[in-house]
Amino acid sequence: MLDRIRASLPALPPAEQRVAALLLKDPRSFASLPVSALAERAEVSKPTVVRFCRSVGYDGLADFKLKLAGVVNEGVPFVHRAVDEDDRAAELIIKVVDNAVSALLKYRNAAAPAACEKAIDALTDTVRRQRRLEFYGMGNSGIVAQDAQHKFFRLGVNATAQSDGHVQLMSATMLRPGDCVVAISNSGRSRDLIEVVEVVLRKGATLIVITASGSPLATLAQSHGQTVLAADHPEDYDRYSPMVSRLLHLTIVDILTTGVALRLGQALRPTLQEIKRNLRLRRYTVED
Repeated sequence: MLDRIRASLPALPPAEQRVAALLLKDPRSFASLPVSALAERAEVSKPTVVRFCRSVGYDGLADFKLKLAGVVNEGVPFVHRAVDEDDRAAELIIKVVDNAVSALLKYRNAAAPAACEKAIDALTDTVRRQRRLEFYGMGNSGIVAQDAQHKFFRLGVNATAQSDGHVQLMSATMLRPGDCVVAISNSGRSRDLIEVVEVVLRKGATLIVITASGSPLATLAQSHGQTVLAADHPEDYDRYSPMVSRLLHLTIVDILTTGVALRLGQALRPTLQEIKRNLRLRRYTVED
């Protein structure tokens, strides 16, 4: 909600911009103050405050303050950061999709191409040398690791995905220089995964980390000169179910897979064509 209002500032009239500035400066007070106090602090008329609420998509001040109260009180825990308890299906569709699109666009603008290029180079080198490629993730990140394994498998790469901490530890212990591990974590604070990554580093394998920038996992990887693909988002991993973060991680996996496929080039095409041909034969209706 606040991100949308911040983005709409240039399109608002000057008086309504002052109301928006007051809101963004202290959302909690804005939600509790009467309209007369809001108008006085923003140096506008009371109707201007109401017009501002309607300009940013709400029915009026009462509706706006109700939604704002949900935001400043951190929304609905463990469900989705953008929604409110009384939202109908139409509102849920808009909010959940808008939240996802906003996060993806922010990632597009903030992503570090150099780190991505380095990761694609490392993965391509591992594939060409036919060394081990492992994807590690726990819980929800384990699902992303499985998706990554599936995508690389379709490229003809003998990759594996591990989501059990004990299996990850055994796998990491058997690594050698030239092997590559992609560690995926929303929070970057999982003690088990960090301990596994420490083993990966001791074994001299190449490490690529997909996680939040500034997290302990990211710091550990960067301190050893390894690649960090930062996936920052507005979700609080302690309080909300990982929805946007999962989409960001899946998108990063898609970018890496596409980059490796392009690097492998013509050598990959016969395999992909044969896979498509065999899958087409499994369908009930075969296209001409």
